Amino acid sequence: MSRWSATGDGPPAGSDLELLRAHVAGDRDAFTELFHRHRDRLWAVALRTIGDREEAADALQDAMLSAHRAAARFRGDSAVTTWLHRIVVNACLDRMRRRQTHATVPLPDGVHTDGKPGHHTGGVEPAAPAPDHDTALVVRQALAALPAEQRAALVLVDVQGYPVAEVARILDVAEGTVKSRCARGRARLAVLLGHLRTGADDAVHVPRVTAGNRRRPEGVGSSSGLPRPDASQEEP
Repeated sequence: MSRWSATGDGPPAGSDLELLRAHVAGDRDAFTELFHRHRDRLWAVALRTIGDREEAADALQDAMLSAHRAAARFRGDSAVTTWLHRIVVNACLDRMRRRQTHATVPLPDGVHTDGKPGHHTGGVEPAAPAPDHDTALVVRQALAALPAEQRAALVLVDVQGYPVAEVARILDVAEGTVKSRCARGRARLAVLLGHLRTGADDAVHVPRVTAGNRRRPEGVGSSSGLPRPDASQEEP
């Protein structure tokens, strides 16, 4: 058993910074424990930012490989979690920019179903869906239509609930820039999701389309030795 593993009912041993320093010093278990400690949040951010399960899994794998290799250059100017989130978001943004030439944007959950196992409806999402599940799918499609930087800011602030100051550190921009990107993104969502309003004066907000991080995505092996989120797993 790794010396970083929890014993009994107690918390895992070592702070994030201690784990990162131990990894740099050659501890083979330290980085794996660090990733396991934060993978729920990192996976949720990757999935919501990039909007496609396979792409999100690949982006998270790329990010963790980058963090694994760059750990010795961590200066401690921010929390280790902020540093990890920044690497994940940048990996997602890089993938999103590379696929901008694609004509279509896949649904984050793959295909829309009508509730019957194995039965795919295909086609376009209904204009005014009533069930909450359908509404969430439409919101995800709208998020996927936003420019990458606006989507990243909105996912972190409105979906994941990070404070603006923390998001500014993750994205390495000024707080005013985060607020501006969120404002522009919300304005665009208001147009895209206008049909979801229940009244003329109702504001359109971004629903929390994730149920939180109550369950960890299972990892599968990779050639790097780092766990990789299973892209077929249900959202945490």
